[in-house]
Amino acid sequence: MTGSAIFDGLEVGFDIPALPGMELGTIQTPCLILDLDALERNLVKMADEAKAMGVALRVHGKMHKSVDVARLQHAIGGATGICCQKVSEAEAFARGGMSDILISNQVRDPLKIDRMARLPVLGARISCCVDDLENVAALSQAALRHGATLHCLIELDCGAGRCGVTTPDQAVALARAIGAAPGLVFDGLQAYQGAMQHLVSHADRKAKFEAALATVRAVLDALTATGTACETVTGGGTGSYRFEGSSGVYTELQCGSYAFMDADYGKVRDADGRRLDEAGFENALFVLTSVMSHVRSDRAICDAGLKVLSLDSGLPVVAGADGVTYVACSDEHGTLSDPGGVLRINDRLRLIPGHCDPTCNLHDWYVGVRDDRVECLWPVTARGKAW
Repeated sequence: MTGSAIFDGLEVGFDIPALPGMELGTIQTPCLILDLDALERNLVKMADEAKAMGVALRVHGKMHKSVDVARLQHAIGGATGICCQKVSEAEAFARGGMSDILISNQVRDPLKIDRMARLPVLGARISCCVDDLENVAALSQAALRHGATLHCLIELDCGAGRCGVTTPDQAVALARAIGAAPGLVFDGLQAYQGAMQHLVSHADRKAKFEAALATVRAVLDALTATGTACETVTGGGTGSYRFEGSSGVYTELQCGSYAFMDADYGKVRDADGRRLDEAGFENALFVLTSVMSHVRSDRAICDAGLKVLSLDSGLPVVAGADGVTYVACSDEHGTLSDPGGVLRINDRLRLIPGHCDPTCNLHDWYVGVRDDRVECLWPVTARGKAW
């Protein structure tokens, strides 16, 4: 049902959680809120670090799935392009005006390949990853069919054990095939080691990175030996970007979660032993929830459960409420330990999700807040775009 109602002098839509000008206490819960000041500081910090290291920043759209957030990353956050994981995500960002999109994944289904080859018509430079010779012919045929140019990166398995070639010989063969295929351009290497991103210990992450870097160097040496130029080496994430950025080998970072941060990334330690959420990247994303029941003096129930929170990286952390912890959940409810009995019905609480990416994909809207007042309402543009 759609429509609106007048509440405290403001017209509120039944299908949106807030309107600009509303105070925090009148936002409809549960919903995603963005601390705009913290978000902007996070974007500027990463932009400054990438610039200082001399690498480009291709931000990862799969984290937020929002054209509005992506625009802000380009406007003030130093972004030179965006990553997506699926063709439908790329379609959403292309329609939103993003002009340089990398699908940092393989595209193998014929219909998906055809859809991808249509995207340059929207004015976007489109790149994708390849790890199989058979894929090259299919991509080339689609590019020719639509009069398009598709840029291709060879994906390396840098230790995550997912997609990617595993030997220099495989990479050389792919580079040759891409270079000879009409409608395709060989752009470089996709070298993302996802398995190390959330390792808490700096030393453990460094060891994983050094192994990944050895793989990249071996492939670059093999390409050079065959006279194949490799302009781009892209990869890195919020947990490892300083390794890639200072390596002298990577030319581009693919960071995502730094913009919002979450409870799991917050545990990761830097070289000085500081948590990432204490070392300059702030929690900017929260699930705003309301207390809806408090029958027991030491336990309250809120309206944020499994349908608005992803728990793959653990339970959310309650921000700014001393002694209150989120201890359990079901579909529609969250259980809060409140030993001091400080909570009251309709109190608003900010929950820091364990994992921002899948949590964002559960929502339709971001409510942008500054000084506890709603400044903007942004759609989660690519919500559910998983094909």
